[in-house]
Formats: sequence, structure tokens, C-alpha cells
Amino acid sequence: MLPTFINPLNTSLNTWLITLFCAFLIGVSKSGLKGTAMVSIPLLAYLYGGKASVGIILPFLIMGDLMALTFYFKSGKIKYIIKLIPWAVVGILIAVYVGNQINDQQFKLTIAIAIIVCLALLLYNEIRKKKINLIDNRFFSGSLGLAGGFATMMGNAAGPIFNLYLLSMRLPKEAYIGTGAWFYLFLNVFKVPFHIISWQTITFKTIQLNFIMFPALLLGAFVGKKVVSYIPEKEYRYLIYSVILLSAILLFF
Repeated sequence: MLPTFINPLNTSLNTWLITLFCAFLIGVSKSGLKGTAMVSIPLLAYLYGGKASVGIILPFLIMGDLMALTFYFKSGKIKYIIKLIPWAVVGILIAVYVGNQINDQQFKLTIAIAIIVCLALLLYNEIRKKKINLIDNRFFSGSLGLAGGFATMMGNAAGPIFNLYLLSMRLPKEAYIGTGAWFYLFLNVFKVPFHIISWQTITFKTIQLNFIMFPALLLGAFVGKKVVSYIPEKEYRYLIYSVILLSAILLFF
């Protein structure tokens, strides 16, 4: 049995180790290999329950965002995400209201289908000669922002949606990572009060667990940054597409 100090939620050793692994994956994801953290969502939901797992993951995500900004602070392009933020905030507020009423499984299926459709459109845009300008499409940015804000509050599951939006900008990989880090940090910090006051999914004990496992997240951040440095631009884009697709498939289960 693990001491209470390093295992404040009094879970089994297997649960603790899997949570540690998820923290590592979040670090890897935030420093460049976008989408890998999606594996943590179904794992922790299975171990802790859907709603409780969201409160455990969120501080990990904020830590990962801060780590990513230490690497890519100057590469972020905030101007590209300004138009998305108001829609995402509205989506978060709607999710706070309906959080105790929605069927998690049905919602995840809907999000997974939306992700796959968006991914198909972006892949089509990738291979055709005349590119479609998705960034200036108000319906595209508004609907993605609204859906992404809702998904990020309900299950921290908006990564694939927002990653698709960022990929449509065709930014260099460092700008892509830095821009995403600024965007996710804003949204994740905005969600914290709702988790503490309204949903009560973030407590002193869950925060203690987050800090105990921070070294694993830190290690993941450095591993992810190192791996990204070896991947060429084009191959990196297709790697992200592949991980997003796998993440969407995971949401079906």
C-alpha cells in the first residue's frame, strides 16, 4: 500500500501507476506530439469515473501548457486564436449548465463523429491542389469553438477539435505548438473555478496528486520536445492527423 502522502486518493498501486503514466503522456502531448494525451481520457475515466477524472486531468493539462510555453513561448501566434476564444467560452458555460444532465457516452460518440468528419475534410484539403481557406470561414471557426468549448469542459476531450483548427492554419510545427499552448492555457485556467465550485471535481487531495506526479509530466515534456525535433514538417502533420484519428476512435469506447 502506498503512503497517503504520495497516494492521497488511496487508490490501488495499479491505478496510481496508470495515473502516473497518463501524466507522462500529457507531458509528451503538450510539448509537441499532440493528441497522445487523449489516451489518458478513457483510461482515467475507467479508473475514477467520468466526471471525477476530468478534475484530475485538468491540473495536469495546465502544467503541460506551462511547460509547452517554456519551450515555444515566442513561437505562439495569439492573433490566430482570438476569434475562437469567445465561442469556446460560450461552449464552456453551456457545458457547466448541462454537465449533470448529459449522457457522457452519447456525447462522446457525437464528438468522435464530428472529429472524423473534420479530419476527412482537412485531409481532402491537404491533397487537393487548390486549398480551401477554412480559417476565414466564420461558420467553421464558430462551430468548432462552440463544440470544442463544450467538449473541453465535459471531458477535456476538445484536443482533436482545436488541433484540427490549428492544423488548418498550416503553421510551422513550432508555431503550431506554441499557438495551441496559449489557447489551451487560457481555456483550462478559465475552467478551474467551475470545477472547484460547481462540479467539485478539483479538491485539495486531487491537487496533491497532481503535484506528486508532476515529475512524470516534466519528463514527458522533455521526451516529447526531443522527439518532435527529429520529425520533418510534412511528416509531423501526418503524424498529428493519425493521432487525432486514433483519439476519435478511442472516444467510441
